[in-house]
Amino acid sequence: MVAFTRLQTPLKTGIEAISASPGLSNLTLAARRRYSDWMIWTALAIVLATGTVLPTGPALPQAGVQLIKVDLSVVTKGYRMSKLIGSNVVNDKSEKIGTVDDVIADKDKKQLSFAVLQVGGFLGLGGRLVAVPYDSLVIDDTGQKITLPGASKDELKKLSEFNYPA
Repeated sequence: MVAFTRLQTPLKTGIEAISASPGLSNLTLAARRRYSDWMIWTALAIVLATGTVLPTGPALPQAGVQLIKVDLSVVTKGYRMSKLIGSNVVNDKSEKIGTVDDVIADKDKKQLSFAVLQVGGFLGLGGRLVAVPYDSLVIDDTGQKITLPGASKDELKKLSEFNYPA
């Protein structure tokens, strides 16, 4: 059960009240309080009726889903895509040739298949997107340095431009 206390905000008087809420300027002080209380309680009723804020119970696995125990030491050795996206990509000569825009997983094989790189541009503007095989990227053990061996900015710009489906 949730208990609410009545919250009151100081009402503006004079010209401030008229400019802040022209539709409420001719209401009495009591009417203004009832009006604001009505808005708050209506919003609260909508939120509670839709059930979007308070869960009704614990989350249970769906029927047919089998949970397995995961070795967390293996998980911690992996690369977090959220950390790789936005990282610079360099070539063998340590020249910046682009940034990682996204990583695409093959939905049939359920494995990482492509890396979408942004090439050219300045501060994320004006660049073009190209897709390269994910396996062609060399990522150091810390995930801090991503290398695309044998590539150059000019060669990447010659690749077909990648566009995300609408």
